[in-house]
Amino acid sequence: MVNLPNLFTLFRLVLTPFVAISILAETYERALILFFLAGVSDALDGFLARRLGKITKVGAYLDPVADKILLAAIYISLGAARAIPWWMVGVVFGRDILILGMVAWGLLFTPLRSFPPTVWGKVSTILQIAAALGVMAARSGISMPVDLLLWLMIAGTVWSGIHYAWLGLTMLRSAQG
Repeated sequence: MVNLPNLFTLFRLVLTPFVAISILAETYERALILFFLAGVSDALDGFLARRLGKITKVGAYLDPVADKILLAAIYISLGAARAIPWWMVGVVFGRDILILGMVAWGLLFTPLRSFPPTVWGKVSTILQIAAALGVMAARSGISMPVDLLLWLMIAGTVWSGIHYAWLGLTMLRSAQG
């Protein structure tokens, strides 16, 4: 169902390739502005969905997918632009692949159908956003503690991955019997 909140989510998806292209072209100021607009659209879609009573199943699925696609495009672009090392991109994707694998296993082989995000997953996402913003800002000439932001992002992402693995194994074991 297309409604105003879902249009903001779609807007974020439309912005994604332009953010990536800006990073690859090393026009980090433009990338920052577009990423900011994407962030505003993320805040607005959730706020409007709740405020207007327009929460839909499509929106509930599309919103986190749009967020993940945006972050994935940004990290791939930062790696391709040599703004961050590829192994850091691998850590971000490795955690997501681990989570997707556990969810797939749960869906295929157990009655589990709910895989809620955890506080550590949210912390990891915030740290990934902060690190990406820090790298883009530093590349734009704004003084940023990039190394600190990147290491906090790595620590948060790894810890979140460990936490999700432990939680996922616990859920899968209890669901299988």
